[in-house]
Amino acid sequence: MNIVGQNGQDAGAGPPTPRYGDPVTTHSGSTTAAPAAIAGSALWSQPGTSTALLTDQYELTMLSAALADGSAHRRCSFEAFARRLPDGRRYGVVGGIGRLLDALDRFRFGEPELAVVSKFLDDRTVDWLREYRFTGDIDGYREGELYFPGSPILSVRGTFAECVLLETLLLSILNHDSAILSAATRMVSAAAGRTMIEMGSRRAHEESAVACSRAAYLAGFTATSNLEAVRRYGVPGAGTSAHAFTLLHTTADGPDEASAFRAQVEALGVGTTLLVDTYDITEGVKTAIAVAGPELGGVRIDSGDLGVWARQVRRQLDDLGAVNTRIVVSGDLDEYAIAALRAEPVDTYGVGTALVTGSGAPTAGMVYKLVEVDGLPVAKRSSHKVSRGGTKRAVRLARPTGTIVEEVAYPADSEAPDAGDLTCRELMIPLVRGGVRADGLPTLAEGRDLVAHGLVSLPWEGLKLSRGEAAVPTRFVG
Repeated sequence: MNIVGQNGQDAGAGPPTPRYGDPVTTHSGSTTAAPAAIAGSALWSQPGTSTALLTDQYELTMLSAALADGSAHRRCSFEAFARRLPDGRRYGVVGGIGRLLDALDRFRFGEPELAVVSKFLDDRTVDWLREYRFTGDIDGYREGELYFPGSPILSVRGTFAECVLLETLLLSILNHDSAILSAATRMVSAAAGRTMIEMGSRRAHEESAVACSRAAYLAGFTATSNLEAVRRYGVPGAGTSAHAFTLLHTTADGPDEASAFRAQVEALGVGTTLLVDTYDITEGVKTAIAVAGPELGGVRIDSGDLGVWARQVRRQLDDLGAVNTRIVVSGDLDEYAIAALRAEPVDTYGVGTALVTGSGAPTAGMVYKLVEVDGLPVAKRSSHKVSRGGTKRAVRLARPTGTIVEEVAYPADSEAPDAGDLTCRELMIPLVRGGVRADGLPTLAEGRDLVAHGLVSLPWEGLKLSRGEAAVPTRFVG
């Protein structure tokens, strides 16, 4: 299978804004070179670096109006939550917190960004944006934490002006990463401990592919095929060859599968995984063992009835003495296909399209709503879009066995509700204080552990793939 790389982690607070030519250290701890100097601009204002224009225009026109009437500086509290889970889902998993904090560090308006917004904004607003940086507080669920309808996943507090600008950036990251992470977690659960490889980059936007790899790793996937995710986040990498490599070894005498396998083994070692279904699977397995010997690391099947072929190939490998050679299957797998293959002799699943598209739910459906103004609760009453006013915190109540009973949201200025005989765990942690990233935030590895813990804490019906209600109710008090 040839997995390379090592477990990565998102580390600590971000560095101060660098100058051109300075090395740039990312949230994951990797370092890359900054672009060449451009007079009068800071690094964060360059295309692909500043995140300030990853937004909707109405956020800036609201800012302009609020600056004009004096309401821009009222103290406000915004909340990110999901009114409901995607159809058929019983839980969600919070993803993207680390990426959001990285993006927030770079949410600044340099001259290139101001040149865009000055086309529709007045000079006062442009001048305000020139000095903008978020100085408020953010509390939120840890990355990898379960969530349910109404969970107050993120609480953003500051002036109206500085908080309202973050809506689109915040939602685009949380909605995408939480959707992918939630789908990937369902797949990991269905795989019941078997190795999972993410290989969906070719079915996604090039940047979202990297985020998908990160989310899959959080969910418990073992590795990714995406090398930018390996570099940026330290996710272990995996990959061997495609059908093209086997087809390449065709001569005037016809296909030469043995030559292709021999070249791969010589380059990558006997522990590699050979793709055996380019032509005839039975002959492919026979040729693979003839070339590599019974210590071959694995064979991959990418087509056909995977369950039937896995059983046949396992028997064939065992008969050839390759009892330790692993079977890897891929090809349009989702959590339902993985669950259907659970009884088959499959060692590793390779998942692509279904993962990077959220397995039918490509967005988590989260919203970002104003819930408090100068200490006064405010709430939206629109039909089917009701929000609950007031800044909130949340706890999760569980039986002594660890099984979750319910989630309770309560006013942030109140004491947590009495848990009785149940255990009580606070869900929200400080993420940003005074515009600065909090110390000691969970790492990517800790997020993986949190996902795994969350799965075993769900009521048994929460892990079912069939449609049903949310596995855990959310109760609001106060």
